[in-house]
Amino acid sequence: MPETQLKEDELCETGIEKLDEMLGGGIPTGSSVLVVGSSGSGKTTLCMQYLINGAKKGERGVFFTITEPLFKLTKNLDTFSFYDKKLIESGMVNLIDLRIITERLGLNTEKYTVEDASALLDILKDIADELNVKRLVIDSITALCYRLQTPEMIRDFIFKLGSSLAAMNCTTLLTSEIPPCKFQYSQYGIEEFISDGILFLGDVERKGDLIRTFQIVKMRGTAHDRTKTAMLISTKNGVELETLLRSRE
Repeated sequence: MPETQLKEDELCETGIEKLDEMLGGGIPTGSSVLVVGSSGSGKTTLCMQYLINGAKKGERGVFFTITEPLFKLTKNLDTFSFYDKKLIESGMVNLIDLRIITERLGLNTEKYTVEDASALLDILKDIADELNVKRLVIDSITALCYRLQTPEMIRDFIFKLGSSLAAMNCTTLLTSEIPPCKFQYSQYGIEEFISDGILFLGDVERKGDLIRTFQIVKMRGTAHDRTKTAMLISTKNGVELETLLRSRE
């Protein structure tokens, strides 16, 4: 059966014009969505653009990183025209290094026990609740799951996280790292089954050049376009999606 078309107020616009068009207006509010790709595929840029665009509409967001120091993140963002430092300074977009938080709590930063995972989940929920965020990003769920040790812990953590955020009407993007030239959605084979949506960032080779590609693999709750498109990243506009032209040999 085709998905029911959601109303505008039930959708979270990414602010990336072509992507919202492909989604039928935006991501269903409260969804947890995997943003999948290898290193350099544009995952972090897409996620930050999603948060910045939301903040410009008055929707507060938070970016949790466990892979990149904040000074490197902001240095890279400074090169993009869509980035507005005032949104960070005003608290409309909050950047939080999870490694610092776990160290202050005295948690093992390399391997989490069940108790550690539960404490971390409480922290994520408390911060999202206290800041009253509507958009949340975790970069990356792969690095987080690496510390959870077992498939059962990973499944339990992601399920509880998704349920908690959905109850708050918080729409979440979880970046998922995969090896280059691999068509898979996660390192652990669990995340994609629990997530509501999958945005796949890949590439194709054309006469020695690698062209970034983008595809919506799934998105529960809405009819969406599954066409693979070309994905461009420019300092002026950030992520842009265009028709992927067929190669002429």
